[in-house]
Amino acid sequence: MYEKIAPHLEELTRALGDLEKTGIRAEFDKLIAFRVPPDVAKESILRKFGGKRKVLKVKDLSANLKNFELTGRILDLGEKSIRPQAGAPEKPSKLYTGVLADETGSVLFSSWKELPGSIGDVVNIKNAYIRIWQNRIRLSIGEQSPVSKISDSSLPPLSELSASYKKKLIDIGAVDFSVDTVACVLQLSRREAIVKGRQSRMISGVLADETGRLPFTAWIELPGIDIGSIIRIEGAQVRMFRGMPSVNILSSTKVSSVGPEEAGKLAFTFESAAKDPVPIKIEELGSRDSMFDVSVAGNLVSVRPGSGIISRCPECSRVIQKGNCRVHGKVEGIWDMRIKAILDDGTGSMSVMFPRELAETIYGKTLEEAEQLMFSDVSKDAVYEDLRRFLTGRYLAVRGNSSKSEFGVSFVAENAWVPEDDLAVRVVELLRRLGPDEENVPDKNSQVSGGGIELA
Repeated sequence: MYEKIAPHLEELTRALGDLEKTGIRAEFDKLIAFRVPPDVAKESILRKFGGKRKVLKVKDLSANLKNFELTGRILDLGEKSIRPQAGAPEKPSKLYTGVLADETGSVLFSSWKELPGSIGDVVNIKNAYIRIWQNRIRLSIGEQSPVSKISDSSLPPLSELSASYKKKLIDIGAVDFSVDTVACVLQLSRREAIVKGRQSRMISGVLADETGRLPFTAWIELPGIDIGSIIRIEGAQVRMFRGMPSVNILSSTKVSSVGPEEAGKLAFTFESAAKDPVPIKIEELGSRDSMFDVSVAGNLVSVRPGSGIISRCPECSRVIQKGNCRVHGKVEGIWDMRIKAILDDGTGSMSVMFPRELAETIYGKTLEEAEQLMFSDVSKDAVYEDLRRFLTGRYLAVRGNSSKSEFGVSFVAENAWVPEDDLAVRVVELLRRLGPDEENVPDKNSQVSGGGIELA
């Protein structure tokens, strides 16, 4: 039997290192015990633990990464006992948690085995993977993840890594905990909120610099700060909600106004930051986990099933199927309308969700008119089919928030319009991409119209 599996073990060793120390050999033997063919077991192991391992920095971490190598300094370390589930061994397991950092950022980690180091030590982790926990990226260290302590490292000292990172808004993400930044206040509002059973006052709004925008929340008063103010924020907490980061200003956060002299040296002003965002390419959205308040222009290449007239639960607003909400059971639904579409700009594609207000605008029919179409046609798909005929191929610009998952880029539109003003620019760019022979087709006797190029 060993002669049959030996070549496969050699290949696994070349790809994954010492199989005994990492526990991968035990995984392989388990598959063989279940009569899985050796070549199939080998491929399964390679898919699970990867082949060639990537060496990453904290800033490179994102959802769904696995089988990578990371070196960092331990900023925080703790342990807690996990009670076994029913039927499991009585001895409780220990989970080790903390924060790991390098010169690019810091990240939460969890490990099911004790690490060979303490706070301040540098460790190298192989075969690590990423999980999302409470909307945050978490570095996971499993039983098959070799961890070694490094005595000599070029990483900055503990005191430097523990300090808040000064970042531009575009660079703040799910791996950040505490950040410093300089930005201007674009929006600001005050309201009452109940937090842990107590009435609290909070301030919310939008910050901006030359790189982008982010929402913020302040749980303290901000005297002298208003819309248009340029402020320095030190030690703010980064919160994540549905994959989108926001700046959370707490009692420990220091907020101060930036003086006119210093503000004059910045790369942005309130006027420049307040301008509508310039459309960016979808491939840029795909390079980031999320982006707040951005715009994109492209063609609607597909209207997806689930578009048109839908019924929502009156309690939780979830879409109901056959009169049943998965939370509240049998309910009397409320009619609503939405559009789920695929937008493509030549550099990539993304899924776009249009809520009722925007759906009515770009479709040209109100919810009531769409209902009449549905009832007159006696088909629940009548509106969907009409949307497909009307919207497929249309050129559209959208503005809203994007997020990325294993299924690609998703975009929730908050505004949409037809950018007629850049039609001539798009025609010239299309001709440039077609080649030099076509670049000179439109001459002074040609006209650009909404339907394409018309010769005079």
